[in-house]
Amino acid sequence: MIDTKGRSLELFYIDGHPDGMITAELFNWTGHVFVTPRTRLTEALKREEAGYAGVYLLLGEKEGEDFAYIGEAEDLGVRLKQHAAASDKDWWETAVLVSASANRLNKAHVKYLEARLIVMAREIGHTPLHNGNAPKLPGLTEADIAKMEAFLASLMVVLPAIRVDMFIQRSRPAGSTTSAVTRQTAWVNERSSDLEPEFTLKYPKYEIEAHAVLQDGEFIVLTGSRLYPCWQGKEGTSYHPLRDELERGGVIRCEGQSAVFVKDYAFSSPSAAASIIYGRPANGPDKWHQVHSGITYKEWENRQLDALPTEDAAE
Repeated sequence: MIDTKGRSLELFYIDGHPDGMITAELFNWTGHVFVTPRTRLTEALKREEAGYAGVYLLLGEKEGEDFAYIGEAEDLGVRLKQHAAASDKDWWETAVLVSASANRLNKAHVKYLEARLIVMAREIGHTPLHNGNAPKLPGLTEADIAKMEAFLASLMVVLPAIRVDMFIQRSRPAGSTTSAVTRQTAWVNERSSDLEPEFTLKYPKYEIEAHAVLQDGEFIVLTGSRLYPCWQGKEGTSYHPLRDELERGGVIRCEGQSAVFVKDYAFSSPSAAASIIYGRPANGPDKWHQVHSGITYKEWENRQLDALPTEDAAE
């Protein structure tokens, strides 16, 4: 079941701009997230929370792709100074420090959080890690495990808001999205607009056909959809790294003269999905067609907007 309750998040731009030092806190959560660019590390380590126990993320690029390191420390500032001086970690550009108000996390807590974050990052596979073997979970009481899992759940709300998306799980088990039976019933009753609309994209030259649904604001390409077997666009274009990531993460698999989605996958937009399927940049709103009506995604979207009530100009 999807949690539809709203959450209140406060971002404070310490330097007055979004590329500087940032603090992030959720209402009614003891956690505290502090982000600093490496260029401001000296000022960042003077802050009180830099001396707290917690976990941290080092983010940057290595050999042209996103790279990260996840660690824990009883004193975050001391550990960050060590990393800044280490020759094997010259690649990181941003540090994210995660602690709790009043320094409430102890050594066992932060070791648990570190181990869980490493496992989560590797399972998702979005960003390669500099870490070696994953540390073992420390022995915590049942109550402390529940607290740390709740802490992690809130942290997963905060991190995407500060542009850390390495823990966003976009792939889904095959068949986990709205069932075909439900969609077929909706078409028969001519009420598909009341449920998640389904779209199809065809690439006749290569006998490729893909299906997707718009569900809870996500454009999800369904398992079994076909796509071009490799990237045929220019090297380094925006969706090229995503194509490589989907292959690495086991979301798509080559089969003969094409490839196939073996998991459902939530894309950020119809164009992102279309570009992966074509193997080159593509205009998704024009390429995808609604199954029920045959109109393009763009036309379908315009109909939804036109159906919105408008205020009487005379009022």
